[in-house]
Amino acid sequence: MNAMLPKATHDEHSRQEYVKSMRAYVTGTLTPGNRVIYDGRVLPAYMRSHNHPPETRKEVREGMLAEPYHQVWSAMMRTTQEMMWDSIGDSIERQLGDLVETAKPNGRTKGSLTLDPKLKMPPYLTAVDIHCMPGNYTADLCEDDVFAGALYDRGVGIYMMGGMGPYNAGTGETLIAHLKKEYPGFRPARILDMGCGVGHSTLPYVDAYPDSEVHAIDVGAAMVRYAHGRAESLGKAVHFSQQDAEHTNFPDGHFDLIVSHIFLHETSNRAVRNMMSESRRLLAPGGLALHLEVPPFYDKDPFDQYLTDWDTHFNAEPFVGTLHDLSREELMGEAGFASAEIIVEDIPMQVYVVGGGGNYSHHVGPNLCVFGGRKG
Repeated sequence: MNAMLPKATHDEHSRQEYVKSMRAYVTGTLTPGNRVIYDGRVLPAYMRSHNHPPETRKEVREGMLAEPYHQVWSAMMRTTQEMMWDSIGDSIERQLGDLVETAKPNGRTKGSLTLDPKLKMPPYLTAVDIHCMPGNYTADLCEDDVFAGALYDRGVGIYMMGGMGPYNAGTGETLIAHLKKEYPGFRPARILDMGCGVGHSTLPYVDAYPDSEVHAIDVGAAMVRYAHGRAESLGKAVHFSQQDAEHTNFPDGHFDLIVSHIFLHETSNRAVRNMMSESRRLLAPGGLALHLEVPPFYDKDPFDQYLTDWDTHFNAEPFVGTLHDLSREELMGEAGFASAEIIVEDIPMQVYVVGGGGNYSHHVGPNLCVFGGRKG
């Protein structure tokens, strides 16, 4: 059991379940209506005016924003996002002191925690609260604070409606399944998870590679404090440190496996390029860098691009569009990987469905994109 997870009262739990149900309704029932509106109204109107279909997501967005159905859907999407965080915050504030104490090492020795109070927060995180999360990942509200970590841990479960499994580990499990299939003899001595958050995706590597030394970094002190307490409560040895993935303090060639999980779209174009260069610097010869993200835009039509890009404009994730415009191959080439070393693949996501009694069943979901390289 994750002892760090905030406990909800009956009323708090009811609020959170309401938000989860509302989000399921909006995403599952209402979202497909956007395609109906586009095919039935926006596309024909654009064709009449231009004699050709929209060629860019910007042209689709301009048409969709004039449609009342899409306006209501968009407002509901944003409102449920804000309601999600609001439904969690009160319960964390009520027990923050207890969570802070639970997170403290208190003699536990499985992993480690290293903080850097002088670390400068990246401007792409201080300029906006990513996905509307109050205070972002970087807020530090009190001594030994863990609020941001607790907020994110509970929030992901609601946002994904249980689809990431009981420990929200679905993306880590997805990448590990790919590694086990494609590199069955691979035995990394050291593993690094960049942008680890609260360690949702980190901990599966401890079980998948029990002889490995697992490290995880994030810029938020409250995030890694929480992540360390969470890992210790689950009996997992991970070495967490507060670092910026653009420029770490690890020596050259220190890791055999470097990973990230749906993290890069929350960073700037410059930061992504620095992180890819840093991941190559940190790789030992023969080591793998694998970064998991949603598929890039160049495989989607303009309407589907726009629905993904909606977050860029309306959900406080300003870098979604620019990341998914990038060529993965060019990005890794700029980082120093030779053409023969570059890896770009679509892989099926490991997803969960919550059944009766809170039991989870495991399923194969939509594709995600893994890209990176193997250092020669």
